[in-house]
Amino acid sequence: MAILHRMALSSHYLFTSSLRLSPNPTPISHSSSLFLSPSKTPFSLSKTAPEREIRIFGFFKRSKNGFSTTSSAVATESTETASVAGDNAQEEVLVEKIVLPTNESSEKLLRIRHTCAHVMAMAVQKIFPDAKVTIGPWIENGFYYDFDMEPLTDKDLKRIKKEMDRIIGRNLPLIREEVSRDEAQKRIMAVNEPYKMEILESIKEDPITIYHIGNDWWDLCAGPHVESTGTIDRKAIELESVAGAYWRGDTNKPMLQRIYGTAWENEKQLEAYLHFKEEAKRRDHRRLGQDLDLFSIQDEAGGGLVFWHPKGAIVRHIIEDTWKKIHMDRGYDLLYTPHVARADLWKISGHLDFYKENMYDQMKIEEELYQLRPMNCPYHILVYKRKLHSYRDFPIRVAELGTVYRYELSGSLHGLFRVRGFTQDDAHIFCLEDQIKDEIRGVLDLTEKILLQFGFSKYEVNLSTRPEKAVGGDDIWEKATSALKDALDDKGWNYKIDDGGGAFYGPKIDLKIEDALGRKWQCSTIQVDFNLPQRFDITYVDSNSEKQRPIMIHRAVLGSLERFFGVLIEHYAGDFPLWLCPIQARVLPVTDTQLDYCKEVTSKLKASGIRVEVCSGERLPKLIRNAEKQKIPLMAVVGPKEVETQTVTVRSRFGGELGTITIDDFIGICKKAVENRTSV
Repeated sequence: MAILHRMALSSHYLFTSSLRLSPNPTPISHSSSLFLSPSKTPFSLSKTAPEREIRIFGFFKRSKNGFSTTSSAVATESTETASVAGDNAQEEVLVEKIVLPTNESSEKLLRIRHTCAHVMAMAVQKIFPDAKVTIGPWIENGFYYDFDMEPLTDKDLKRIKKEMDRIIGRNLPLIREEVSRDEAQKRIMAVNEPYKMEILESIKEDPITIYHIGNDWWDLCAGPHVESTGTIDRKAIELESVAGAYWRGDTNKPMLQRIYGTAWENEKQLEAYLHFKEEAKRRDHRRLGQDLDLFSIQDEAGGGLVFWHPKGAIVRHIIEDTWKKIHMDRGYDLLYTPHVARADLWKISGHLDFYKENMYDQMKIEEELYQLRPMNCPYHILVYKRKLHSYRDFPIRVAELGTVYRYELSGSLHGLFRVRGFTQDDAHIFCLEDQIKDEIRGVLDLTEKILLQFGFSKYEVNLSTRPEKAVGGDDIWEKATSALKDALDDKGWNYKIDDGGGAFYGPKIDLKIEDALGRKWQCSTIQVDFNLPQRFDITYVDSNSEKQRPIMIHRAVLGSLERFFGVLIEHYAGDFPLWLCPIQARVLPVTDTQLDYCKEVTSKLKASGIRVEVCSGERLPKLIRNAEKQKIPLMAVVGPKEVETQTVTVRSRFGGELGTITIDDFIGICKKAVENRTSV
């Protein structure tokens, strides 16, 4: 069931999309221009991979004289029509749908992007003959190329784009040539390209393939490319930015100039992508977090450490309360555990062997070494081990909102999405082998319930199976994997199998939620673990009074509160639904003469559980504008007439003027909307 919510847009467009990764990627043969996923794993083309669908909704009001554009809209799931929030009425709109392909769904697009990288490199060396080329892969939304040269400016990018247009206009053929390793080496030395020589040395296969652009330029490459530059739409290409990048990602190696570009099959696709990009920028949680005073990261305290401001803390409180209530209703026991532990605990768990680079340095306390926790799992196991368990005790479910600390390079930190201290919504289930399926199904139901609460109804689900190196016998792996599959099938969810993509300690289910822009965010995970029960030697007594090892299931729904909050901010563009909004209403006096009555109204609203504040000291139009900027859902305006009649005049951010009503009626409207998770 989809959860629909209203959005007030600052532009004339609303963007939604649907993107899924290609299944079970396989390596690409040698090339100086490999496409790497964020995990640096080469992906292959997939004929069956779904397209990314960005639907551009141009909103038009119906009128006697035809149509006029508007920017305030209500999102619907229809790809043909949408609704506009007019003056107290819903108006029908026209919708244009543009489908953006992906590298996985369109080989034509991938060829265009790969060729554009070569065309750009040719253009750069035409303008800057001393520039040395390195690698130029296609990427998710376009391409990039790295050059060893002097720093570039935006003016330089314009010159490069003009030269690219000229090359495209010449309709030069892309010619594939196979040469011996010695011949490739000879040609590279002739043009004095040292980085290409290093790339050649890393290529293990023979013969070596080279692609030429006409007779003017060539590159080591395995392809694929378009037949000629003239098949590329020059109006569907844009150079986006330039950034510094170390050769091979090594800080000890030269700093290069990386030029990013985007390329599409036609101009309409580029326009859709640029609008999508602008909408994503408008929703950036870092900017909105500052504008709405939700959170900050203070340099004085250190990077990657989040300060939740009062308004952000209210949202966190609501998230935590919702999470705790649902878990207790589903039979979980809540835990609170320490933020540090003796270093020996992390030796037993294996984190010091396999995860040390992401852990902070140990601290010495009374001649013993202690460690900030990077995970909550060992603590929950210690709680389990405090007493002997019988098979009758299972399943045992424990959950904790546990803060963990992980070392991240400063360059990788990114708002709330990549931090050094964060709170996981962690839970662990200890169960018997024949309980795995039911417990997994219960986790899937709980996950769906929680995510629906926050407006997420579309997911991408992946089931990862046994890798080459793994602990545990074949029988238990097969039984656990089958249980995960059966639970997903019972749930009726579509999923992809990532063959061999499981953790070494057990199979897992990963779930990515889709936001209002169609972007996928990894949040929920369910992992069966055969490793930690063995490492900590946890047991139970079976029906024959013999000791057995229980199955341990790790699971998280939100992933981390910080990251999930960032996703929420961008999903709603800061316009949180009424039940989640930190300040649900503002009471605004026309003049300070009505201030005492405003305070009385505020007290009554607060007593009814409504989050409300009074704002005064400015002219009413400015007070209203300020409330709009702060995305306050409801405004209760009070003038002399309202004081006399003991009423308020209510203005809704989404519904417009609601009229003059009594305080009790206003309270009733708010409570009903919060209870039903709707807007007013």
